[in-house]
Amino acid sequence: MKLNLQTREKCCLFNEELEHLYTFKKFPIFMGCSDNDVKDDITVDMDWCIGKDNGFIQLKELIPLDVLYSDSHGSGETGGIWDRHHKSFAEFINKFSPKSVFEIGGGHGILEINYQRYNNTPWTILEPNPKPMEGSKAKFINGFFTDNINLDFDYDTVVHSHVLEHIYDLNKFMSKLSSVMLDGKRLIFSLPNMHEMLVRKYTNCLNFEHTIFLTEPYIEFLLSKYGFSIEQKEYFLDDHSIFFSAIKTKTKMTNVKLTENLYDINKKTFYEFINYYQNSIIEINGKLNLEKEIYLFGAHIFSQYLLSFGLDADVISCILDNNKGKQGRRLYGTNLLVKSPSCLKDIDSPQVILKAGIYNNEIKSDILKNINSNVEFIE
Repeated sequence: MKLNLQTREKCCLFNEELEHLYTFKKFPIFMGCSDNDVKDDITVDMDWCIGKDNGFIQLKELIPLDVLYSDSHGSGETGGIWDRHHKSFAEFINKFSPKSVFEIGGGHGILEINYQRYNNTPWTILEPNPKPMEGSKAKFINGFFTDNINLDFDYDTVVHSHVLEHIYDLNKFMSKLSSVMLDGKRLIFSLPNMHEMLVRKYTNCLNFEHTIFLTEPYIEFLLSKYGFSIEQKEYFLDDHSIFFSAIKTKTKMTNVKLTENLYDINKKTFYEFINYYQNSIIEINGKLNLEKEIYLFGAHIFSQYLLSFGLDADVISCILDNNKGKQGRRLYGTNLLVKSPSCLKDIDSPQVILKAGIYNNEIKSDILKNINSNVEFIE
């Protein structure tokens, strides 16, 4: 399949010259599972660049949205930490007592379901791949937040959760958002704490969906530029998400000053991430015991990154994942099938490769306590 890739010739936020950082050759474009033949999988060079003046890291070549989001990969559906996030963000929203909510990219309606414990607030969700969960009372609209979207309903609060980092054109998105919100309306959103994620070497920070390194200085710049006054900010854990509440105002600040030395800071952080995994994969491959059963945890971007850096796929029995919707399927871009971690139950001292960032402790505890206490984790 030939893709019509969109190329960022200049910085997508500041329209400045870009400098090449690193290229991941033939990286899978989808971070989920597939039932199709592996020959149908699409891989594209993942080419990372940085703005020469303001240091905004971004992906050079962009996958068409209808291809990238043709199916759901199940992120945020499974696990205790994500459940806590949804509950905490719903609680944060409730602080501001919205009368009606318009949510951009609401996925399965998980946030709306969590908010129901506080109020039966009218809730409309705009989502390109809607799959409402049982219990959702929201009205779903199929589509993207573009210029031709028709918002013919009332709302006093716009909400989005882990959406902004997916946006290809931030200026266009924020301009559109500003235009559909009257002064005094409230914008409430959650997004990943990308600075902490990259500093801590989490591989779910940057990918074909997260095409921008959207840290707090740039978020605050965007809000001010498009007429939003930050009302409140809250951190969910110290390395997962940041919640923002902002009020739409008449004032747009065009002379916002960014943190100094962002170019140097971001470039250093990025290369530390690359160097860490180049060295780590050599260590992991050296620890694998071919006389034991070897497994890799996570049918997601975590595993795709490790394999791209050079993890030996030939010695891995299968991928482990708690998401039942992934089990029995194949991790996209690989020949590896996905099984439930329960398959470890009767295996004698298996090795499990685990590099799932903030979710590591949750995964280890669940496996050791409930499935097999003799698992050796390779981290």
